[in-house]
Amino acid sequence: MRTRYLHYCLALLLTPLTGVAGAVPPTGGYHVIKKVVLGGEGFWDYLTVDSAARRLYISHASKVLVLNADTYALVGEIAGTEGVHGIAVAPALGRGFTSNGRSNTVTVFDLKTLEVKAQVKTGENPDAIIYDPASRRIFTFNGRSADSTAIDAASGAVVGTIPLGGRPEFAAADGNGRIYVNLEDKSEVVTLDSRALALKTRWPLAPCEEPSGMAMDTAHQRLFIGCHNKMMVVMDAATGRIVATPPIGEGVDGNSFDPGTGLAFSSNGEGTLTVIREESPEKFSVVENVPTQRGARTIALDVETHNVFLVTAEFGPPPAPTPERPRPRPSIVPGSFTLLVLGQ
Repeated sequence: MRTRYLHYCLALLLTPLTGVAGAVPPTGGYHVIKKVVLGGEGFWDYLTVDSAARRLYISHASKVLVLNADTYALVGEIAGTEGVHGIAVAPALGRGFTSNGRSNTVTVFDLKTLEVKAQVKTGENPDAIIYDPASRRIFTFNGRSADSTAIDAASGAVVGTIPLGGRPEFAAADGNGRIYVNLEDKSEVVTLDSRALALKTRWPLAPCEEPSGMAMDTAHQRLFIGCHNKMMVVMDAATGRIVATPPIGEGVDGNSFDPGTGLAFSSNGEGTLTVIREESPEKFSVVENVPTQRGARTIALDVETHNVFLVTAEFGPPPAPTPERPRPRPSIVPGSFTLLVLGQ
């Protein structure tokens, strides 16, 4: 993800913010209701809401910030998560997990105290991470080694590795033992059996290019997949059939689905949030494109309040290129790391 995001950040510094072509007039009413400056240094990736426990977990450089999901006050931090990408929680087990891309590890922590319990080795550059309740396992999706590491969530033991045949980006679990994974470099979705630890099917995503975020409507068996050619692919999770391809903004890296409202979301690094309504399992329409802030590309949804959380920062110019870093990342304005809360 980080290589693609570097290229995107360089482009967004040079291009104006534009709306999504073909979007219908806004009717959903989402807007930024709160901005919370979190400060600190470094880049970020995924964020996760534990709606029942009212906690928001935000990855930031080498630590995870833990906030109260209602007041946005800092509850604590999980340190030592080098190059952290994602956070998964297993409330029934009282455990949380982070994927640490630079150290090739998962950090296991206590959900109540935030105390670190263990470090577990994974494949190379673990990126996305999810908890599968059917198998009671944690799965990391390892970008450099193109595989998935399965970890017993209760014991922290690695129980297997699944080769994926491409670079994984994000994943979703249906709760019944099936996991869906985007392969960014192949523009495919693969399905995994979470109990047998086996790859089962491989589905093409055309016309989608470079799939990134993924969310799921488990009741209607629909996957929502953000693509870097500015579309969301809606896929039948039972057959792999492409149901719809509504337009989204540029620079997507996260998707969410709210079962309480029937709305799917695409967080776009250009500075928009695309809201799509599931009118029926066969019909999907763009409701609105909400202005957010440049760089706000990852997303978490609170199913209790229906609020959406995004994070970003202010960007400065990139440093001068070097032979080692011919396309350096843009600089981040110190202390500008910010949480955006969107609601209706």
